[in-house]
Amino acid sequence: MATLLDRINSPRDLKGLSASQLERLAEEIRSRIVETVSVTGGHLGPNLGVVELTLALHTVLDTPRDKLIWDVGHQAYPHKLVTGRRERFHTLRQFGGISGFPRIAESPYDAFGTAHAGTSISAALGYALARDRLGEDYAVVAVMGDGAFTAGMAMEALNHAGDLGVALVVVLNDNEMSIAPNVGAFSEYLTRLRTDRTIHRARRDLEAIMRRIPAIGPSMVKAAERLTDTVRQLLVPGALFEELGFSYYGPIDGHNISLLQRVLREAIARRRPVVIHVSTEKGRGYKPAESDPWRLHAMRPAAKVGGAADKAATAPSYSHVFADTLIELAKEDPRIVAITAAMPDGTGLDRFQKVFPDRMLDVGIAEQHAVTLAGGLSLGGLKPVVAIYSTFLQRAYDQVIHDICLQNLDVTFGVDRGGLVGDDGPTHHGVFDMAYLRTVPNAVLMAAKDEAELRDMVKTALDYPGPAFVRYPRGQGVGVSLDRPPQGLPLGKAELVREGADIGIIAVGPMVYTALEAAERLTGHGIDAAVLNLRFIKPIDVEAIVELALATRRIITIEEGALAGGVGSAVLEVLADRGITDVRVTRLGIGDEFIEHGSVSKLRELCGLTASHLVDAALTLTGNTAQNLALGE
Repeated sequence: MATLLDRINSPRDLKGLSASQLERLAEEIRSRIVETVSVTGGHLGPNLGVVELTLALHTVLDTPRDKLIWDVGHQAYPHKLVTGRRERFHTLRQFGGISGFPRIAESPYDAFGTAHAGTSISAALGYALARDRLGEDYAVVAVMGDGAFTAGMAMEALNHAGDLGVALVVVLNDNEMSIAPNVGAFSEYLTRLRTDRTIHRARRDLEAIMRRIPAIGPSMVKAAERLTDTVRQLLVPGALFEELGFSYYGPIDGHNISLLQRVLREAIARRRPVVIHVSTEKGRGYKPAESDPWRLHAMRPAAKVGGAADKAATAPSYSHVFADTLIELAKEDPRIVAITAAMPDGTGLDRFQKVFPDRMLDVGIAEQHAVTLAGGLSLGGLKPVVAIYSTFLQRAYDQVIHDICLQNLDVTFGVDRGGLVGDDGPTHHGVFDMAYLRTVPNAVLMAAKDEAELRDMVKTALDYPGPAFVRYPRGQGVGVSLDRPPQGLPLGKAELVREGADIGIIAVGPMVYTALEAAERLTGHGIDAAVLNLRFIKPIDVEAIVELALATRRIITIEEGALAGGVGSAVLEVLADRGITDVRVTRLGIGDEFIEHGSVSKLRELCGLTASHLVDAALTLTGNTAQNLALGE
């Protein structure tokens, strides 16, 4: 049976729909999102909450001429469905399919690529300034969730936009929660706005009265202006935005399409900075998501749920192992405190919070603040541990260098999601951390091959009296025993996990097990491969690398990270610095490109990070090509 949604190929097809048809379409969109995300995985709750808002925006705006920018992108699925991607929506987050986030390369309707929070107002302001400078005429609208407003970048952009006074609309989508419960004064401010139903008529009436006061001298006029400002702050919701130079509308019902259309048209017509504060319900229209919006913020793909219960599938996640180890060590050391930037569940620190509620700090989406806060805590006598996804740590690179490493402060970093993360794609792959962290003086950088080694590295980092970074991947461990207590590792010492005379494989992190598998396969080709678990990217074990290189004269490095400036580069630097020029080196890793979304196994295959690729590289390096082996040479 044909649906209204089946007739929507672009936003132009929305223009002639009646109010009742738009409401019916909203329900069809919700059904399609639930149906698709149940199979592909993805962000469910936030997308279900913005369906009416999306329809209102696209019926009022003339996209793509008008620019619509979604912050973070967690809520862009309805937008994708009505902008020509309906027939490909079933490929959401699949390799070769459409992205789970807005991407300018995917559609002209995606005005700006997003996936990290707090960027939309800055991008929208850039569009607006370019429009005015070039004498063009189009509307610019940024849609930002209430959680993203905790990002410092959002406040910087608001301050600048309000000062410039350009025509720009910011839609504050307030569903009272982000991935985790919102924190901070801004969240409390929005709560007051939601509960204060004072309407703008009070302000308009007041201003009309003030305008009718006869001119009785400059001093009285100034007094009247001061009185207007005072009463406005007392009576009008959104005074904070007004003080920043924005007109404020709201809070209004984010599920009332007609009301949203009316307010959007009025806001755009004002041709100045405007904030529209809309209240929406996360997970709306899908009972499981309505009742548990935090758990169903995102869903795993159906194929990953209820799979084979093998050893690895029943192993704990690296994030949970990190958190549980931290809990274990914090019981012994009351100075240990944990910090997260709005990701307590994702980093596992919600487990720490349950045990030590007064020793856990959630700073909101504010990675820069989290890092420098940790520096202050360290100087104050505590032992702060900051758990941040690798891709989000990039946002605090300056703070890592300037505020922590330059001062050589005792701060431990849990670098979660190191490596390829799968379906979330290039915005979330943690592939640059080893390259950008190994260049920073005073930093110690480790990568765990499995969950047992992760425990030892957390202990090592906390024992080290300076900046220490522990890198670990997304997902479950390999299923090794975790029975023994964590033990400190010798600083900067690698681990030879397999001896061999013909070729040396230097691996880091989860690639150690890939190297071991390849080494076993190579025995069938008569090649004896050694495997060195590097463990420490910085300080790097120079002696172990040199010894292995001189013993085998053939080295392969493998890393789930960027080749440019990465571990392979570090190994080459070691050999060059020692004047060793007769060792052949092959580097396997991620090349000079952004890796698309898809399953981790598929992406490792794409990047040449499998045991089969290692075997091929070893055969080539030793001269045992497939052709030679077939000829018996």
